[in-house]
Amino acid sequence: MGPLQSHIPLMPTCRLAFLLFLLSFPSVFASSLPLSCSDTSRVCTSFMAYKAGSYQTFSEIQSMFDVLPPQVTMEPSLELDGHRYLFIKKNCSCFPPVKRYLSNTTFTVRENDGQVAEMVARAYQGLAIPPNSTRTVHTGAVVSLRLLCGCSSSLWNYLLTYVLQEGDTVASLASRFGVSMADIESLNGIGDPSLMSVGKAYYMPLNSVPGVPYSPPVATSPAHPPVALNPSDVQVHHSDHFPIGWTLAGIGLGLVLILAILLCIWCKMYFCCSQVQLGHEKNPDKKSYKFHILQGSNFCYPSGRYICCKSGKPNTEFAISNQINIPKDMAGVFHADKPVIFTYEEILSSTEGFSDSNLLGHGTYGSVYYAMLRDQEVAIKRMTATKTKEFMAEIKVLCKVHHTNLVELIGYAASEDELFLVYEYAHKSSLASHLHDPQSKGHTSLSWISRVQIALDAGRGLEYIHEHTKAHYVHRDIKSSNILLDNALRAKISDFGLAKLVGKTSDGEASTTRVVGTFGYLAPEYLNDGQASTKSDVYAFGVVLFELISGREAITRTDGRVNVGIERRSLASIMLAALQNCPNAMGMTSLKGCIDSSLMDLYPHDCVYKMAMLAKQCVDAEPILRPDMKQVVIALSQILLSSIEWEATLAGNSQVFSGLVQGR
Repeated sequence: MGPLQSHIPLMPTCRLAFLLFLLSFPSVFASSLPLSCSDTSRVCTSFMAYKAGSYQTFSEIQSMFDVLPPQVTMEPSLELDGHRYLFIKKNCSCFPPVKRYLSNTTFTVRENDGQVAEMVARAYQGLAIPPNSTRTVHTGAVVSLRLLCGCSSSLWNYLLTYVLQEGDTVASLASRFGVSMADIESLNGIGDPSLMSVGKAYYMPLNSVPGVPYSPPVATSPAHPPVALNPSDVQVHHSDHFPIGWTLAGIGLGLVLILAILLCIWCKMYFCCSQVQLGHEKNPDKKSYKFHILQGSNFCYPSGRYICCKSGKPNTEFAISNQINIPKDMAGVFHADKPVIFTYEEILSSTEGFSDSNLLGHGTYGSVYYAMLRDQEVAIKRMTATKTKEFMAEIKVLCKVHHTNLVELIGYAASEDELFLVYEYAHKSSLASHLHDPQSKGHTSLSWISRVQIALDAGRGLEYIHEHTKAHYVHRDIKSSNILLDNALRAKISDFGLAKLVGKTSDGEASTTRVVGTFGYLAPEYLNDGQASTKSDVYAFGVVLFELISGREAITRTDGRVNVGIERRSLASIMLAALQNCPNAMGMTSLKGCIDSSLMDLYPHDCVYKMAMLAKQCVDAEPILRPDMKQVVIALSQILLSSIEWEATLAGNSQVFSGLVQGR
């Protein structure tokens, strides 16, 4: 008891001393107190925005914040008045005595003798707490400091400490850091934005590391000037070993040989692809099927043990024998770099003459049939020959992009009147069939964990085509019926018939086009001016997230009356209205009425709330305020981990913990 008693009054005394210490500097920190915290074991990664001057060296900034070069990134914008913002990455922790978020650093005095508090305030521009001292320090002295930082306790991954500058507004900060104004105001407790103070530290919520890698300028020595030669000093030496004439003759002979080889290769390919039938015109009475060569593409067909390809103009045709078969020892079609070419006879036979029993459903541009093709289960999309544009769009995209969360194109076929695309088969049908009246479609309802995993899978597929392909694509038709599920309920994005390349413009990635897609998923700016961008895909994905939470369709009836068109409302508007009265996960009464009843209250409330808030950000009316898919994937990954932890806490409920909930 004795030793413990000596420590009992220590905590409140330290806390009071520290608070008095903070309040002793009203000019800087009366309005910039550190964020409060409760978990003293909490440590997180945070960032600080530092306005670096052109006179400062990189080593000086490193020393000020005690960081290594990889921990500094740079705002990609141009310098203003010789200054550029650097983002300093620091570990942030909950300081026990006062339960405030702070980070440690040291400051080496580089100026002439002066008061340390003034030096620190001037050097760190409001990011550091000056020491409670008016003493004079000398050049070279080292002072221990604490920096203002913060740890996020909500949807966001990081907090950025930013000192408000002249001319900054909530709107300009939201645009600059890609977050919503409401999030900034809520995080900082801003009731009236007009009362924000220049020089005060505010906290910006972030989902990804800010800025771009910073490369400090490297001093280079001037190049050596060319040495001037006196013409009289220049001598021409004739080589006895390689006369100029022989050298030129050798180069010419090499070029001739290269041209001859290229000509032989071209002739061989042309001869191969010009064969109308194999077997040197044996059995000339055999039936052939015509394959169209479409503009801007290379169509291939099997010839013996080879695949021959040929480009041509629209409507040119060549014939292929219906007896041709690709040898089974070729690379598996599921992993082929080029699509396999099937004959019309194979397509017709594998679908049992396109029987109704093989019909899987009707897509935007054709019907989809189940087939057993060359001993593999596949899905075949049947399209009319008038859908050439959509047919070519899918081939061009799916031949270039390959990802576990994108449906794989296996091959294609064509006749005079129809076009066929052959895909890998999704055994569990589409996400829509599991969400909207699943019992009538022969499915069980999905558990909460399955819904989050499906959202994450689809998000990863969409992020891939937005950011990680050589040419960036916008899908333009993201919806629950275009998200397919395999046997393990893992999701794959399908239907790339409307996919479009997007190019860089001054406003980001956008492409003006006619409005296509499905109502209920179309972003406002896309409806208004036809600006298709990756952010319009993000909007549609947000609607899918609302579907996963509610189980409702993107366009739904509010009272069930079928014949009253005015009763039809978008799911986004219904969910946004419900979220207006939900300040946090503990007060989500209005949202609970919108959660899918088939979940039977078996879900973590905070995770549902976070996903709903993520969906809300995705369907923001302003495209610039929507997160990109990389941010969405990070947020969904965290929601999935939290959901798994929640499920682990239900070990006493054997039904849930053992994964026997319907849909797992």
